[in-house]
Amino acid sequence: MLIRPISLSIPVFLAIFTFQEAVVNQFNLPGGGFSIFMIFALVWAIASTPEIAAFLGFGAGLLMDLSLSSGGRVGQWTLIMIVVCYGVSYLGYGDENIRGNPVGVVLFVVFASLAAEFFFIVTSLLLGVSVGNFNKILLILLGNFLWTLAITPMSLPIFSRLHLNIFETRSSK
Repeated sequence: MLIRPISLSIPVFLAIFTFQEAVVNQFNLPGGGFSIFMIFALVWAIASTPEIAAFLGFGAGLLMDLSLSSGGRVGQWTLIMIVVCYGVSYLGYGDENIRGNPVGVVLFVVFASLAAEFFFIVTSLLLGVSVGNFNKILLILLGNFLWTLAITPMSLPIFSRLHLNIFETRSSK
């Protein structure tokens, strides 16, 4: 069953989230920076089935909602991450052109991260949260896009190896 892989995934998610909150959020990067936790969740979603991706999107979104730097309403990131993780996994599931090609995975993660940020801005506007002027929004979206494009190729081998080690189903004889 999936109880073992999911129970092994929880400490990994918590460790990456803690690293995001304790280290990455402390950098004042131009253009808004990046979220290593979102990159991790999206890489994990691409490598998983759509059902597992929706479940991990719920967990990742819940943690992102608990973040002090989220700035949105409670539940906003949860909804966005469920939709984005499920969508990424659904679009990539069974398509080895995307999942088997590192460049495809990197581009998929970068554009999914951009879509998540865009959905966050749209839902913030719908919920009445102040998001800033148009130039600030474009700067943040562009900065997030470029930082994610720079960080994802370096983190992809680590995150893929973690996923493979946890969800590996081969038995050793």
